[in-house]
Amino acid sequence: MPAAVPTKRRSIRHHDTEAPSSPSSPSQSPTNKTQKDMRSKALRQRSNHNPFKSYTEQNRGGATFKIILFLAATTCYTAFLYSGGSRYKGSESDPMLALKSVGRRTLSIATWNIAAINNNPFEYWITYDENPEYSRIMENIESFIESPGDKDVPVNQVFTEEMFASLEQRMTTDAAWDNVRSYWENDFQHRKIVSQFMKDPELGSKRLASMPDRITNTINVFGSNEPVCRPTVINMYGGDLSTMSLWWKAWESFMFDDALTIKTTEGNISKKPFEMLQPIKKAKYPSITEEEEAVSLPLQTMCGAIFDAILVHMMNTVSTPDVWQPLKRTMVDSLNKQKVPHTLELLDKVYGNSDIITLQEVSSSFIDEAKAGPLGRRYWINAPADMDAVRDQNSVIMLSKKTFPSGEVTEITDKVYESFPKDIKVPVAKGDINAITAVDYEGTPFVIASFHGDTNGLATIPVNDAIVKTLNKDPNLSTHKLIFGLDANTYEHAKPGKTQDVMEWGKSYTGLGLSSCWGDVPQKSNYTTFNARTFLQPQLNKACKSTEKREKGDVNPKDFIVFRNSDFKVIETWKDNTGERKFIEDMAFPTLNFPSDHGILATVLDRNF
Repeated sequence: MPAAVPTKRRSIRHHDTEAPSSPSSPSQSPTNKTQKDMRSKALRQRSNHNPFKSYTEQNRGGATFKIILFLAATTCYTAFLYSGGSRYKGSESDPMLALKSVGRRTLSIATWNIAAINNNPFEYWITYDENPEYSRIMENIESFIESPGDKDVPVNQVFTEEMFASLEQRMTTDAAWDNVRSYWENDFQHRKIVSQFMKDPELGSKRLASMPDRITNTINVFGSNEPVCRPTVINMYGGDLSTMSLWWKAWESFMFDDALTIKTTEGNISKKPFEMLQPIKKAKYPSITEEEEAVSLPLQTMCGAIFDAILVHMMNTVSTPDVWQPLKRTMVDSLNKQKVPHTLELLDKVYGNSDIITLQEVSSSFIDEAKAGPLGRRYWINAPADMDAVRDQNSVIMLSKKTFPSGEVTEITDKVYESFPKDIKVPVAKGDINAITAVDYEGTPFVIASFHGDTNGLATIPVNDAIVKTLNKDPNLSTHKLIFGLDANTYEHAKPGKTQDVMEWGKSYTGLGLSSCWGDVPQKSNYTTFNARTFLQPQLNKACKSTEKREKGDVNPKDFIVFRNSDFKVIETWKDNTGERKFIEDMAFPTLNFPSDHGILATVLDRNF
């Protein structure tokens, strides 16, 4: 089997075709010299020949010649306009086409965890070289949190007594909740905003700030393409947050004034955001006291308001509204609002020659848009039968209509589930596994699977084992060729029993007669993720300093394409975090041009059958 393929993409022509041989010495035979002289003469004659001059001499009016020039110029200009309109441009040297053009029986596969849309544009460090203000602001926020100094003022200097009094009125009157003024007066108003609130681990374990943020951060409203966002820094809210008074007026109105129609399993219902909040139960979160549990609704609302107030205060302290708010709008547009169009365009323009594309963390709306667009005209787009409409992160398989003329034959995901060991609970959710059969243009039957591993990667080996077991035990599937694209969520430095080690994963699949696009033995350094949390998100215990993104971020070899080692041979493998078939090492992503926190992994395989 092939050794692990280098991460830098190699030249196909150099490795897979033979260059014309040249003489081993400067001396030339008489025959070679004569041939060389003849070629040189022909080139001189060709260079001296002007077909346009010859033509115009024969057609003195020149009208036809002008028409030809006009048409040629128009064609070139039109091509220029079309090529300039795309963010992602396919390459003439697309390796997925190059080998087919010389008659190789290849199979080209791409796999990509496109990542669910993150509502907070500031949650992860991104590479934003186009605007140095981004790094400056994020590093200033880091300094504010890590070394606040005299900026660590009491809460009541940011979320004022007047604000609390207004909130108190709303909570006791509109919501009919118990009064929590004693918590305000005796505790929270005196806390320092950073050391005793934002960085308080007990507050985090009680979920008093993170719970209301999770529920009300971004609310998908029935019948609208745009969600409704709580007025805060850490979502797509587009209103003016240049002053604390503007923020508070918008925040109070959002929480208490307008009912929103949301879709639930019990049908569509209308609720105001404060009515969506859930009690925090001591049974689930033991850190909360029984007294706090009894008033957890008004207590979390107050803490949520303080949390958002501190965020707005910090941003307007480390930057100015005329700088950070336009920056945020640009980021929201690229990372959030335009994420789906960008992803679809990249797949179409750069990876649209793949025979198979497996995707993970795909929303139902993405599937609908893909089917309705250019990809839907060239690919069969297959979602799992057990799609999770609530979590909305599904594994998808795309089959080229040229390579697989009839598309999916049948889905066998349920057979994979049935192959799990009965005494082991495998941590998979609905929509994580998608396995189908299909027949290619040669009549070869395939089993193709896409899988999104759990965060710790502990489901990866059991799922792979179950897929192989499904093929081996079913006579109707045993001769099928397997292609398995997955986000394995494997780690370079795993914690035994808690996260999946990438080398252990390699030993597991080779033990089943499989190989991967990286070879039989994975390289720990074949990273396909590089992301790290900033200090502008609720879980500060997970934040990485700007100087520690590499050491403490999620930089791991997570993505794989797996197949039987007897069926295929790797010709070329590459990874991509730019949308240009190249990977920049030590670069945090997503970026404004690359819309996911996972790189794309692609391979070209030679058929051994």
